[in-house]
Amino acid sequence: MKPTPIARFALGLCAGLLSLAALAQNGAPLRIIVPFNPGGGSDLFARLIQPGLQQNLKRTVIVENRPGAGGIIGADYVAKAPADGNVLLLADSAAYTISPALYPALPYAAKDLAPVVEAGRFANVLLVPAQSPYRTLQDVIAAARKDPGKVTIASSGNGASPHLTAEKLMREARIQLTHVPYKGSGPALSDVLAGHVDMLFSGLPSVSEYLKGGKLRAIAIASAERSSFVPEVPTMAESGLPGFESLISQGLFAPAGTPEALVSQVNAAVNQFLNSAEMAPRLQQLKVEPHHDSAAQYKAWLDKDAQGWARLIKDAAIKVD
Repeated sequence: MKPTPIARFALGLCAGLLSLAALAQNGAPLRIIVPFNPGGGSDLFARLIQPGLQQNLKRTVIVENRPGAGGIIGADYVAKAPADGNVLLLADSAAYTISPALYPALPYAAKDLAPVVEAGRFANVLLVPAQSPYRTLQDVIAAARKDPGKVTIASSGNGASPHLTAEKLMREARIQLTHVPYKGSGPALSDVLAGHVDMLFSGLPSVSEYLKGGKLRAIAIASAERSSFVPEVPTMAESGLPGFESLISQGLFAPAGTPEALVSQVNAAVNQFLNSAEMAPRLQQLKVEPHHDSAAQYKAWLDKDAQGWARLIKDAAIKVD
């Protein structure tokens, strides 16, 4: 008796999935490309999930740093890599949501990367040095309206998430701040701590120790709800800017066309590890709340976020060299 067309299709699909599984586990290591230097946020998250991937996928997992051009070189490398499940990108969401709108000559497009899983998400926080006279967002807005351009705000560089968040603040609050870009978050933070620049936006994980030590003061957080890590800090919405959000996500991306079976396998492995008891204190220490979404849910969130940043970049005519 010959198998029906449906049965032949099912048999072929099963065989294909088995072949894909064999391809992804044929002894080749899984390489996680980090498009920045060791020690940064993306590198931290890559090494955070590395042991969980090795454990749950039963594969050797290697973290490989390919820095350059603000993360573009590493992202482009993965975007053009074979879609065989052996190469992934660990980067912040800007590689998918901001860079394609910001750089006209970007060598890859967002569609060249397939979102796989989110490793963590956190909001930008508006920070001032401890000695600052500004205690609320309304203090900043009042000062900026009284003397346009006098209030200064630092960022890690033109086109980076903190810069765009500052631009968003200026447009929505109808104020003018003087943007002071730096080459990296370290120098920007140092000058704010020293009082040379009035304030900056930053992700909570990188400044939590300064907040704890009383060197910085958080006056507003750009999330829909208050953070459980700094519950005393009001949201931007509570501070007078309804709907103001600026979130940073660290996640894994695969080359477009990577089989869904492999994407789902990695998604499940990372979510299982992040949800484990052993990871709870580590995530608490990092001030990160994981999101256990499917690849499709993660893509939907990224696409919506990308639309918002694209509108801001266009409306504010933001350009970078």
